[in-house]
Amino acid sequence: MKKFIDKLAYIHIQDKKILMSLSKGKSTWYIPGGKRDKDESDTEALEREVEEELSVNLISESFIKYGVFEAQAHGHPEGTVVRMTCYTADYKGMLKAASEIAKLEFFPYSRKSESSPVDHLIFDDLKKKGLL
Repeated sequence: MKKFIDKLAYIHIQDKKILMSLSKGKSTWYIPGGKRDKDESDTEALEREVEEELSVNLISESFIKYGVFEAQAHGHPEGTVVRMTCYTADYKGMLKAASEIAKLEFFPYSRKSESSPVDHLIFDDLKKKGLL
């Protein structure tokens, strides 16, 4: 039986590059976001996670659902699937790595291999749509 990990991701594109985050002590880059707390909506969870990780405040009215992607969860037993619900949104503030995040960088498509399997699907989709 498949086990699902429910995650949310914040897609921020600049100059055909996507914002990626590297957690302290990790070698794989991830699209910023995380898991929801009990009873949080997608937008509430993503607003909280992005503020914790990136030091900016997402603007609630600007949220646009980008899509949902599923893949084998990185670093989890076979059959564990991450379901990533992705959104774009505008923000207030200056992007700055915070909390457990060591670094933020904008990745071109050519750096896709440094990210997790579910992020590969998102990179491919963004590339297909001409966004990366």
